[in-house]
This record gives sequence, C-alpha cells and structure tokens, in this order.
Amino acid sequence: MVERALIGILAVQGDVREHAAMLQRLGADVVEVRKREHLESLDGLVIPGGESTAIGRLIRLYGIEETLRGFERPVLGTCAGMILLARDALDGVPGQPLLGAADIVVRRNGYGRQVQSFEADLDMGGGPPLRGVFIRAPRVVHAGPDVEVLAELDGDPVLLRDGRVVVAAFHPELAGDPRVHELFLECVAEHRARRARTVG
Repeated sequence: MVERALIGILAVQGDVREHAAMLQRLGADVVEVRKREHLESLDGLVIPGGESTAIGRLIRLYGIEETLRGFERPVLGTCAGMILLARDALDGVPGQPLLGAADIVVRRNGYGRQVQSFEADLDMGGGPPLRGVFIRAPRVVHAGPDVEVLAELDGDPVLLRDGRVVVAAFHPELAGDPRVHELFLECVAEHRARRARTVG
C-alpha cells in the first residue's frame, strides 16, 4: 500500500480550506503550517492565494521565512503564492520577502484590481480548457529558460512549472477542476520516488 502524501498548506492567511478540500478529495493528508516544525515531515507545500503583503509580513512575524526559503520539496503557489515564490516582483512592496524558488518575474495585480476579477478558459495545449479564476492576479513578465509553461491566457503564461515548483496566477481551488492539484501531487510522487531511491 502506498503511503498517502502529507501536504502542508501555509495557513497564515488566504484560501486554506479550499486547497485542503481539493487535496483531500485527491487522497492526500493535509496539515496547516504556521511553525517551522510543521514543515519538517511534509512531502509538499501549498502557498495559497490571499494578500501577498499580508502573507509576507506574517511569515516573518511567525519566524518561518528562512525555513520556507530552505524548503526543498515540491511547492504549489497560487496567486499570492506565485508572487512569494518568484525571483522578483515588479511593483512589489519594499521589504516583502520573496522566496525565489521559481525563476519568474511577476507584476502584482497585473490583470487589475479586485473589481476587475474575472474567469476565463485557459489553453493547456490539448484537452479541455482549464477554468481559471483571476482575483487581483499577478502577471508573469519573464520566465527563465528552464521554466515550463503549462497554460496560457491570451499568450501570457499563467500556469508554470520550474522543477519541483508549480505556480498559477489564478485560483485553481475555486473552480472545482482538480488538474492543477493533480499535477502538483504528481510532482510530489516523483520527488518521493527519487528520495526513496537515494535512501535505498
């Protein structure tokens, strides 16, 4: 019997319950992360959407910024999570921590403010379109050469993978389509398999 993946969700602010429900629906165990020790036994981590400056301020207040920066297992970042995982954020707030886990540069609120929120069908390069919910979404203005673009909106990348890191400009947990979380759990399974071979 394959051991269920243990996924942490950074639970200082944002869409924690919605991600938890989707991951549990897909067979993962979920724990809320607020302390350094919560990160130790995880197979993967989700940094949810919310307010990126608030999340950044709180991870410093909770004393987990450096532990998050050193986390080496798969990570899914959505909306604000994408901003925090980026190498750089244009129009960022001075002093906002950026974890630099994905080789992307983003622009905060790149698709407009809260009142300009929208939904759109996203091109995944085959198969049915993926419904994306965009709420104060960041826009990717640069992606490094090793970053894989998985879905686009009007030619702009909105779902990307950089090795063990998956980032989405939208909120996949709100539309009910499990494919982004399935992709993330596939990354987790690959990483666990590599670790098992190394230990073995």
